[in-house]
Amino acid sequence: MDAEMKTESLATASAPDEMPGRFTGRTILVTGASSGLGAAAVRRFAAGGGSVYAAARDQGRLAQVAAECVDLAGEVRFGPLDVASPQSCRAAVATAVSTFGRLDVLVNNAGRHDFRITTEVTDEQWNQDVGVNLSGAFFMTQAAIPHLLERAGNVVNVASVAGLVGEAYSAAYTAAKHGIVGLTKALAVEYLHSPLRVNCVCPGGMDTPQVHTIDVPEACDFKLIMRVTAARGFMTADAVAAVIAFLASDDAAAVHGCIQAVDHGQLAG
Repeated sequence: MDAEMKTESLATASAPDEMPGRFTGRTILVTGASSGLGAAAVRRFAAGGGSVYAAARDQGRLAQVAAECVDLAGEVRFGPLDVASPQSCRAAVATAVSTFGRLDVLVNNAGRHDFRITTEVTDEQWNQDVGVNLSGAFFMTQAAIPHLLERAGNVVNVASVAGLVGEAYSAAYTAAKHGIVGLTKALAVEYLHSPLRVNCVCPGGMDTPQVHTIDVPEACDFKLIMRVTAARGFMTADAVAAVIAFLASDDAAAVHGCIQAVDHGQLAG
């Protein structure tokens, strides 16, 4: 799968550096921050002067991400998080607040995509997929809301184009990502009369480490999987992180309840 998909990639110029000072004085918690889009978001927020709490299971990778940010304007601290555990979600929010004294932005980025034939999905796999891709965002947000309300802060959820259309051999993942879209809309309405903003990005295919390790069962029809790929190929993680940073910033002060596809035109036709 990896080789075939890579042949369709479109060369994309690196995104410009984050605006200096854009997140100075702000604290941002990013989940799934050890690689890919999460790591790109951490670097962007740090480049903009933010205090970033990077959370994920892999502490070694988090340490590497933090080390890559030492020369940037902001500060990066990191700690453990298993988004499938409500207790771990609450602990990560508490640690971020105790570390920096406030919380202004929550980026619910953690997720995992595995292709599976629906009739072969086990109870454990279903529960794990929903826990990682949907429940974690709910419990992180639930714990963060009191702190975000104090700062007129915001949440940026990361769904997927699979939150807007169906994706073959991805029943649990697609259901969970549709759930992220619904969660975003529900919270946007619930907090319509408060200073909290809640938005969502739905990325298409990105050139991230997960893409190069994902497996496809032999019995899958590869043409069905490729139905949701963009003609322009993969995006860079930084290109999507730029949209996340915009939604998290004051530049998006009037944006609330937005479901933003970032997909190289994948859903345009």
